[in-house]
Amino acid sequence: MNIHSSLQAQLTNAVERDKVSHAILFAGDCGYGSLPMALWFAKQLLCNQKTESCTKKVEDLQHADLHFCYPVATTDEVKSKPKTSDFLNYWRDFIRKNPFGTGYEWSQTIGAEKKQIIINTEQAREILNTLSLRSFEGGRRIMVIFLPESMNISSANKLLKIIEEPPEKTIFLLVSEKPEELLPTIISRCQVINVPRLSEFEVENVLKQHFDMQPALANKVAKVSEGNINKALEKILFKSEEFEKLFASWVRNAFRAKTNVAILSDIYDWSTTVASWNKERQKQFLGFCADIFRQALVSNYDAGETAQVQIKPENLKWEGFVPFVHGSNIVEILNEINEAAFHLERNGNAKIIFLDMGIKMTRFIHKKEPKK
Repeated sequence: MNIHSSLQAQLTNAVERDKVSHAILFAGDCGYGSLPMALWFAKQLLCNQKTESCTKKVEDLQHADLHFCYPVATTDEVKSKPKTSDFLNYWRDFIRKNPFGTGYEWSQTIGAEKKQIIINTEQAREILNTLSLRSFEGGRRIMVIFLPESMNISSANKLLKIIEEPPEKTIFLLVSEKPEELLPTIISRCQVINVPRLSEFEVENVLKQHFDMQPALANKVAKVSEGNINKALEKILFKSEEFEKLFASWVRNAFRAKTNVAILSDIYDWSTTVASWNKERQKQFLGFCADIFRQALVSNYDAGETAQVQIKPENLKWEGFVPFVHGSNIVEILNEINEAAFHLERNGNAKIIFLDMGIKMTRFIHKKEPKK
């Protein structure tokens, strides 16, 4: 996958000069391509100046010296002591479908979306046992750890020494969305590579080549993707009736509450509905809402082509809604949505968070834009 060409050039140069660190942390949102970059680099390390068969084995995730570790949980199939090896087929399928997938999407893949997935001590033992053996093909061995921030304290401590001093020709590639949640002792043992946002051109190409999106649609979606493949896909996948209906209900209640205090009970019911979802879906909904407000702002100021891609919720008259989103309230609205996401991430009470946000919107949406 041809992304982050300048970063690829730097890493290729390191391989050619034999200056590769024993542990590298690819830090960045999954939608920026941190996992595809790690997999690309694993291919360079294992197949540099080798045959096409080696490349194919890595790309098919079948190379004997390419190992993985990822967070897991008990499921209907694995009822106790889940290990990495229990989910290897799921992992291969997950990467083939969407190598930009998030931790939540991975948890959905294994049927654990309602549980906390972690890298446990059983998996740490698996890593130690795997790396105690010699490489199958006599060259390097690569251990890719997806979302190492999901290690519990016990598993992280078990792996500290081997990450610091791995066996000969063994390289750890860690892929983290939230490096700030990693133990400092883990970070200190790694070379940190911050994976940046993708360019619009790169997003467009990935959408066309990997997700078979039509060129015209890929071009439009790439413009509002914020350099993030997952945000680009959300423009298509999360234009769901449920999200649209609840956004329209939220805004409509905010308008009506100014003249009818009884509407507050409807806002309470709305917050209860959203609070019943799991955290990841709540965060997706907040992102969906933020996108609509941004697009309404752009439409309000008639920004030409920038306003072409719009999510227009049913039961909400777009032309009537747009004038109420302007420079005098957009910062407050987006700050409130960001605050809600912040408190959700820290396990705040979802019902209180959404009720508070719902009530505040009754004030924000009626704020007047100063006359020019």
